[in-house]
Amino acid sequence: MPEQKIAVVTGSTSGIGLGIAEAFCQAGMGVMLNGFGDPDEIESQRARLADTYGTVVEYHGADMTKADEISDLIAQATKKLGKVDVVVNNAGIQHVCPVDEFPVDKWDAIIAINMTSAFHTTRAVLPQMKERGWGRIINLASAHGLVASPFKSAYVTAKHGMLGLTKTVALEVAEQGITVNAICPGYVRTPLVDKQIPDTAAARGITEDEVIRDVMLGGQPTKKFVGVEEVGAFAVFLASDAASSITGASLSIDGGWVAQ
Repeated sequence: MPEQKIAVVTGSTSGIGLGIAEAFCQAGMGVMLNGFGDPDEIESQRARLADTYGTVVEYHGADMTKADEISDLIAQATKKLGKVDVVVNNAGIQHVCPVDEFPVDKWDAIIAINMTSAFHTTRAVLPQMKERGWGRIINLASAHGLVASPFKSAYVTAKHGMLGLTKTVALEVAEQGITVNAICPGYVRTPLVDKQIPDTAAARGITEDEVIRDVMLGGQPTKKFVGVEEVGAFAVFLASDAASSITGASLSIDGGWVAQ
């Protein structure tokens, strides 16, 4: 039997990250979860994944704004699970506000969590991937890594930066069996998106229903949210041997948003 692959998925206690973690477990991979939340709920999710799919699932509560904790996340995943074959840099937060009113602490936190944390995980995991001659780094960017929207200066900046990091690292490791790609989803109905709706309504002076219809889905020709399970399946493919020639790519799954 082929050796089991092991993945670290940051920000995986809810939303897209949890969906990717579940897809990996379903594919037979071992997973290290990471993220914030109620400890009992996190343990319940961890146990559910392990029991449902019969694979090893661990949890590490690294704060993704702290480089030392991110290094420990990779170290503990390697110690407990034996190695790390796949890293999914998914952790992210959001704040919606005009740029001249944007709180500095929110800017710093978004840049740290949404972009800089990917540098720290990548830096920590690459040596062992190089040693084995195989690895997958999957960065969760966004359609906002390719195009902009108003009132999201920090988020758009971070996601554009994530694409630059993706391309640079992909070129550095292209001959070492390691691929580095970015998934660029459109709007996925997650807790992060739900929290944006009232803030966006306030920033634009419209109703929450209008935010969903005209702002979020107005730019997606399919007029529907991207499914978490769709993103999970995409990540499973990128983590497979079948995707070994895909690297340095910014891959849209956005209902046609950036095709316009």
